Parts: sequence; C-alpha cells; structure tokens
Amino acid sequence: MSALSAASAAGPARPMRFRDLTAAERMKITTLPATWIALTVTFGANTLLGVIVVTDAVRFGSQDGQVPIAELGTLMFSPAYAFLAIAVFAAGSEHRGGQLRVSLVAVPDRSRLFAAKLTVSATVGIVAATAAVLPGYVVRHAPAIRAGERAAGDVVGGFLAVLAAYVLLGLVGHGFAVLAKSVVTPIATLFITPVLVSPAFRGDLPHVVKFLPHEAALSLLGTPADPVTALTPSAGFLVLALWAAVFITTAWHVFVRRDS
Repeated sequence: MSALSAASAAGPARPMRFRDLTAAERMKITTLPATWIALTVTFGANTLLGVIVVTDAVRFGSQDGQVPIAELGTLMFSPAYAFLAIAVFAAGSEHRGGQLRVSLVAVPDRSRLFAAKLTVSATVGIVAATAAVLPGYVVRHAPAIRAGERAAGDVVGGFLAVLAAYVLLGLVGHGFAVLAKSVVTPIATLFITPVLVSPAFRGDLPHVVKFLPHEAALSLLGTPADPVTALTPSAGFLVLALWAAVFITTAWHVFVRRDS
C-alpha cells in the first residue's frame, strides 16, 4: 500500500491538502530501502574519494604521465549515479503492482499529485545530496584552505556546483522514471551513457556529446572528460538544467494524460 492510500484510509474522505500530499510522498521516500542504500553508498564513495585525493595515494597513468585522481572528472562524479536511485525509485516505484492506481483513487487530480511528487523529490534530493557529498568534499578541500592554496569562497562555490549537478541529474532521473514507468531503465540508461555512449562518439561527434547530461555535468564542475567536449561551467549548468526541464515537463504531460 502506498503512503497516499494509507493517508486516505486513515480518516474520513476529504480533499487532501497539498501539504498532506507532500507529507505522504516524503513518508514514501524515507521508507524506501533504496533511498537509504543509495544515500549510504553515495556518502561512502564520496568520503573515500575525498580521502584518496588528500593522501594522493592513487594515481592513474596516461600519455602525459601520472594523473591525480582529482583530475578524473568522470570518476569523481561517479557516486552521483548511485545517488540517482533516490529520485528514480521515488518516481518509478509506484508503477509496480498497481500502486499508482491506488494513489490516483486518493488524489484524482494528477497535476497536484505530480507536483507533490516533484516537490518532495527535489527537496529530498537537496537535503540528501548535501549529507552525502559535504563530508567528503570537506575532507578533500580542507587542507588546501588551511594552506591558503584555495579561497573558502571558491570552495563553497564548487560545492554548490556539485550540489546542483546532483540535484539536476536526479530530476532527469525522476522524469525518466515516470516516462519509462520503471526504475531499471532510467538508471541503466543514464549509467551506460557516460560509460559507453560518450567515449564511443566523443571523437566523431564531439559537438553532440558535449550536450549530453553527463558531459554537461562535468563541464559544470570544471572537469570535462575531454577538451573537445568542454563547455563553460555556466553553459554546463544551463544544458543540464534544460535536460531536467525537458524530462520533467514531458513526464508531467504524460503522467496527466496516460492511463495508470
């Protein structure tokens, strides 16, 4: 039984207030095991990467010699694809076993229901991303701040960029999960894109690859995978925000009009 159906069954029939909808959605997300698994994995991976960067214990070989792990944008951003599961499960889990139909009985107004789901997904995404990323980010940058090598303002700006990348990619996943009515397809597709699609087409179609969500996120963070696919940080933010807007808008339209 979904959180919305439980809330509806708890008392006499009455129009549900928007804060009731968001409370029910928040309850659903926080009781999903996938939420806590994804949060734990993301927190652990980011903290571990922060320790490795500070100790400089791991380097990778390249044509130009040894490359510090901090310069490998795809690797440093990889925990975001575990974090993605929070938004994807929040949006797609109700499509299994007919749970969405029960929620629609409690809330026939599909636009209000989608708005509540989106509001909670974005809010939880911001809070969870802060908790999962901040400790490792502090571990990574604290020595440079103490040594005067980086200004505190630059570090704060960098953290806000990471937070934006996590939240916007999560919104892409949220919309994708609604469209696919699945939790597997969005995670698999968004994970495979930077691993297989981008490297395969980067040489032949760099001006297309640079606008993919993963590449835009790396440009936003100032760590593009390749100079030929680099955008400015502001352009990376705008491209990633556009992807999120397109997926969310399309998902909203489909959610309101299609059968449950």
